[in-house]
Amino acid sequence: MMEPSLTAQIEIDPESLDKVQRLEREIQKAVIGQRQVIREVLVGLLAAGHVLVEGVPGLGKTLLVRSLAAALGGRFSRIQFTPDLMPSDISGHSLYDMKSQSFRVRRGPVFCHFLLADEINRAPAKTQSALLEAMQEQQVTIEGQSFPLEPPFLVLATQNPIEQDGTYPLPQAQLDRFLLKVFINYPPLEEEQSMVRQVTRNSVGDKLDTSALLPVMTPEEVVGLQEAAARIWIDDQVLNYAVRLVRAGREWNGVERGAGPRGSLALLRAARAQALLEGRGFVTPDDVKAVAPAVMRHRLKLSAELEIEGYQADDVLTDILTNIQAPRL
Repeated sequence: MMEPSLTAQIEIDPESLDKVQRLEREIQKAVIGQRQVIREVLVGLLAAGHVLVEGVPGLGKTLLVRSLAAALGGRFSRIQFTPDLMPSDISGHSLYDMKSQSFRVRRGPVFCHFLLADEINRAPAKTQSALLEAMQEQQVTIEGQSFPLEPPFLVLATQNPIEQDGTYPLPQAQLDRFLLKVFINYPPLEEEQSMVRQVTRNSVGDKLDTSALLPVMTPEEVVGLQEAAARIWIDDQVLNYAVRLVRAGREWNGVERGAGPRGSLALLRAARAQALLEGRGFVTPDDVKAVAPAVMRHRLKLSAELEIEGYQADDVLTDILTNIQAPRL
């Protein structure tokens, strides 16, 4: 594949690229293995998109998010979603101050740089929707007054598989606000042995230890990298390829509902971030292919017939990526 002309590329600052690679290595100090999951979360960070991490209990979802926040040095909040959680417990509320004889706003945990929405599908839809405005508009409205959220603002939500008892499916409107849906699976034997050895060495219980992680980047530097990712060059043929993939998902046999135009935008944003992680100033079709499953799997609704037969969105996406021809630049 021919590279685009130098005038079409942006220059990747070597120092910035080094910091991204150091960030990846720093997270790997606490999260043993799961390299693909870590890479996809970093794609979400650089693309300024929210990430939904799904997996059964005990796979390190919370540790992953805590490690990212510890390595970035920004303000971190955690919300444990439960069936009785109220929307105001997320956004905040106004209260009457007896000393000043006036109402004042008490800001909720959503006012941070990195928000861990732990087990988000444990709360009903009304509470889950409290995050919608913050995720889409980067602001929170309390008693009719809007408060902007300081960038970077990133929601990293974890959830257990929907079929488990005591969970609620996320509304489609909220699912669509997540740039990526990342699966975290059981680790291979060697990685699990290494993790068990590290966690049980001179430690009491199974506390999630991120104390050894050092901040390698400031929130301001994260914003700068996000702006650099947004300037990554995309050839029209690659853009056309990304849009064709999303449109194919709407018309594919067995798909009841596909991704809307937001899916095309998300695919390009994630592909730009992937190119930046690879140290390139331009997007290739392989970048699009690499991020397509995480971008599109939660935006496809399969027909009841396919679900009964045991098909999943990733199976359909594999067929789409195999059959939609990529451009040769």
